[in-house]
Amino acid sequence: MQVRIITLSENTVGAFGVLAEWGLSILVEAGSLKVLMDTGLSISVPHNAPRLGVDLATVDKIVLSHGHADHTGGLRDVLTKTGKVEVIAHPDMWAAKYMRFGEVDVYIGIPFSREELEALGASFTLSREPVWITDDIVTTGEIPMITQYEQIDPNLYVKVDEEFVPDPLLDDRALIIKTDVGLVVILGCGHRGIINTLHHARELTGVELVHTVIGGTHLVSASEERVRLTAAALREFGIQRLGVSHCTGMPAAMMLAQEFGDAFFFNNAGTRITVP
Repeated sequence: MQVRIITLSENTVGAFGVLAEWGLSILVEAGSLKVLMDTGLSISVPHNAPRLGVDLATVDKIVLSHGHADHTGGLRDVLTKTGKVEVIAHPDMWAAKYMRFGEVDVYIGIPFSREELEALGASFTLSREPVWITDDIVTTGEIPMITQYEQIDPNLYVKVDEEFVPDPLLDDRALIIKTDVGLVVILGCGHRGIINTLHHARELTGVELVHTVIGGTHLVSASEERVRLTAAALREFGIQRLGVSHCTGMPAAMMLAQEFGDAFFFNNAGTRITVP
């Protein structure tokens, strides 16, 4: 099965007339099925889609990687283009999510109510478990944290009964596609660790080779040691194409570029790839 991937929204752009916006949105076309992974922060997806030859009305499913606004904030505008559509996510996408800046807690959760989105045509499938969209496409569900060096940012919180508690980001998930050359894994932010995610993808699908990884790796604040350990683990997975986005950070991206050479690319708004 051939898979086409088009990045509709990202912090940077690689095509004329395309809008850059902090966040991420990636369209996966597998056969006749079109799955939109995340919806960006606000207006970028509906702005960029026609410029990239994408008709949002043809999207079959939407998958939300987690409940942060830079991945869900464009959902309302996207729904005005898609109409009725299934939205697959974790129940915690509705949690009151915050980021702590010094002594200030800033709300960074989804900026819409469920009722508003359902009125626009969203039909939510909320699950902690993997959701098989087809025999070859599945969401990870909750990702076990098994590595020693991958940890969730300590400045991310969820508000529960007026108290701020560390957010375990159980809603963090990825999209996995089985192809003839191995797995393609689309990351949102990789809050629970890119390597943890890939181990889970292997276990879930029974496929050992991970051919392509695209998306946010959340290495923006990672130590040099963590990036080196991550690169070594990616080598063990047999990665053939690595396209980093969004929350990777330039220092980590440069280290990965040196490690992976021609297999590495910046995955920004307007990037198109086909696997195989």
